[in-house]
Amino acid sequence: MKLKFGLHLAYCANIHRGESWAEMFGALQNYTLAVRERVCPGRPYGIGLRLSNRAARELSDPSTLLAFRRWLDQHQCYVFTINGFSFGQFHGERIKEQVFLPDWTSPARLAYTNLLFDLLARLVPPGVEGSVGTVPGSLKGLVTTAEEVQTIRANLWHCVEHVARVSEMTGRQLWLGLEPEPFGLLENTIETIHFFDRLRAEHCTDYRLGRHLGVNYDTCHFAVEFEQPQNAIAVFQQHGIKISKIHLSNALKTNPTPEALEALKPFADDVYLHQVVARDAGGRLTRHKDLAHVLSHLSALNPQPTDEWRIHFHVPLHAPATTLLDNTADHILGTLDLLAAKPALCSHLEMETYTWEVLPPELRSPSVVDQPVAEYEWTLARLAERGLA
Repeated sequence: MKLKFGLHLAYCANIHRGESWAEMFGALQNYTLAVRERVCPGRPYGIGLRLSNRAARELSDPSTLLAFRRWLDQHQCYVFTINGFSFGQFHGERIKEQVFLPDWTSPARLAYTNLLFDLLARLVPPGVEGSVGTVPGSLKGLVTTAEEVQTIRANLWHCVEHVARVSEMTGRQLWLGLEPEPFGLLENTIETIHFFDRLRAEHCTDYRLGRHLGVNYDTCHFAVEFEQPQNAIAVFQQHGIKISKIHLSNALKTNPTPEALEALKPFADDVYLHQVVARDAGGRLTRHKDLAHVLSHLSALNPQPTDEWRIHFHVPLHAPATTLLDNTADHILGTLDLLAAKPALCSHLEMETYTWEVLPPELRSPSVVDQPVAEYEWTLARLAERGLA
């Protein structure tokens, strides 16, 4: 939906199953329109689209794309952003590390992302910027050589060239956003800045990098890394790195007492990767790739009750903190404070709690419509407090 100062807010459709275009379009008809009627009736409504490679190819059929554009017009809806992180299956089976594949070493990732921009340029309204989010290059451990990292930079640059061509041909301002994530090739501000510096050194006289490549700032991911939004976003701005989209998402945090560890067990699902970053009393960070592995090796890890754990599990924005399990809503609020002080920081806001199917029952809304509605209510109230909605 359209907010003040040219801001746009949506929830990400990756909460819904939909690997084919028919499935995703069915989710938009059955669920997204129902959400819209409860939070934004009779007004232009922004959609955060999620397209797998298969769905993107099916939507690229001219008649299918035309029918979708007519559907958007009919319902006063518009697309301003596409989630291009997950290439393939995203629900209903073990995803874990596979969500990063194919990574940016692969021509398949480049072709898929280019196709998303071809589609977005045909969907985003005039005068509205368009963004596509993508994996942060790869996952640590999958890329082990300097040559592979060079291939990632080369493929990303080819994508930037494509985005620039599409932007020029269509008159749209389009952005590709790398999304740092724990255990990603880029997982924090320092690694991201170094990566951009290397890219700039390779293309130092070409303006297109600064106009079409930025960062998807996921508040869950940066909170799990124990970064503060005031510092992280200031550093990105100082280095001239565009925030192309802000993902409003909430992580778990707790002290690993026996009671808290027991309370974490229902979050160790076998579908998604739930990275854990622990900070000890001296401030030292220890990273673990997945919560399930951590909980099964507690005796070897010997966690201390004075430690603080942050877990990459997207819990609902409106979920209350409990005595045992807290959340990182403070990071979201700090990010919104920065946006209120400088609305031009980023025009794209997207709520991204894709975990509805694997949430413990006490956190799961009765339906997949109720959850985004409750998240809209929470988010709009926080935005209104800051004069943004």
